[in-house]
Amino acid sequence: MRGDALTIRGLRLRSVAVPMRRPLITRVVTIEKAAFVLIDLETEEGITGRSYLFGYSAPGNACMIPALNWLSDAMAGEKLDPETLFDKARKVLTLMGHEGIAMMAVSGFDMACWDAYAKSQDKPLVEVLGGKNAPVPAYNSNGLGIIPAEAAAEEAQTLLAEGGYRAVKVRLGRDTLEEDLEVFRAVRDAVGPDVILPVDFNQCLTVDEAVKRGKALDHEGVYWIEEPTRYDDYAGNARIAAEVETPIQNGENFYGPEAASRAIDEKALDYIMPDVERIGGVTGWMRCAKIAEAANVPVSSHLFPEFSAHLLAATPTAHWLEFTDWAAPIQKTPACVTDGYVHIPDTPGVGIEWNEEAVEKYSIPL
Repeated sequence: MRGDALTIRGLRLRSVAVPMRRPLITRVVTIEKAAFVLIDLETEEGITGRSYLFGYSAPGNACMIPALNWLSDAMAGEKLDPETLFDKARKVLTLMGHEGIAMMAVSGFDMACWDAYAKSQDKPLVEVLGGKNAPVPAYNSNGLGIIPAEAAAEEAQTLLAEGGYRAVKVRLGRDTLEEDLEVFRAVRDAVGPDVILPVDFNQCLTVDEAVKRGKALDHEGVYWIEEPTRYDDYAGNARIAAEVETPIQNGENFYGPEAASRAIDEKALDYIMPDVERIGGVTGWMRCAKIAEAANVPVSSHLFPEFSAHLLAATPTAHWLEFTDWAAPIQKTPACVTDGYVHIPDTPGVGIEWNEEAVEKYSIPL
C-alpha cells in the first residue's frame, strides 16, 4: 500500500506521567516524572502512526492538547503525504505562531504521519528516508545532574556500564566555576581518559560567565559545551564559540529549520543537536540535516531515541544520539543500547507500540 493511498481519520491523544529511574536535576528545573502526550494517528485504511511529545509536566501536556485537536480536525480526510502535510499543518496554526506549542503540535503530527507512511511502505523509517539501517552511536543522558562530586563519580561509572557506553553527559551550572570543575574532574578521574564527556549548562550562564567557564574547561578534556547561555542569543553564542576552543553545541530548543539555518549562518555553534519535537518532526529534521550538511556541521539528537536513531542514520553529518529511557515503560519494545549503540528495529515504521497496561497505569487526565 502506498502512503498516498492512506486517508487520515484523526488523532487519538492520551496523557501520561511516567516515574523516572533517576530524577533529572538541572540548574533550571528538577523533573521526577516524565510527562508525555501519546499520539495515535488513525487512518481509514486501518494503519496507525504513532509518536509522542514530551510535555515535561502534566500542565505542559495539557497545553499541547488543544493544538493537536485543532490539527486533528483540520487534517481529517487528507491523503497521507507527510511533507505536504507538514507545510499544511504549519499553515493551519500560523496565527498561533511558528514556534513554541504550535510547532510542537506540528512536530508530533508530522512524526505520526511518517510512522504511518513508513508502515504503508512496509519499511523502517530510516529506509524510507534514504538511509541505511545501521547502529547509531549513543551517549547515556539518564543522570549526572546537579549532584555532589562523589555521587557524580559513582553515577558516571554506573551509567557507562548500563549499555556498554563510551560516552556520558555531565550537567554543569553550579554556583561557581570551582564547583563545576570539582565535579567534572571527579567524573573524569572515575571513568578514565578515554571516555567521551560532553557537558551541558542548560542555558544558565551569562555570556561573560560562559566564556570564563568555557576557557577553563578548554584544559579539561571536555568533548563539547552544550547550551552555555540562552539558545536564542545568536550573537552571544557566536562570541562564546569564537573565544572558547571546546566546540559549542546548540539546537535542542530551535523551532523549525529556519532557526538552525540562522544559527549556522551567524556561527553561533560548532555542533547542532535538533530536537525532533521542536525542529518540525521528521520533515523539519531532514530539512535541518540538509542545512547542516551544506555547512559541514555535525548533527546530534536531543531525546526521542526511537525517532532519533532513524533520523541520525539518514543524516549525512550524523554525530551522537542522546539516549534517555524515560518513555521506555510505556512501550512494548523500547529502544535500548548495546555496546554503546542503538540498534534500529527491522520493522515497518519507527517501531513504537504502546504497552497499554503501563499507559493505563500512568495515565493522567487530559
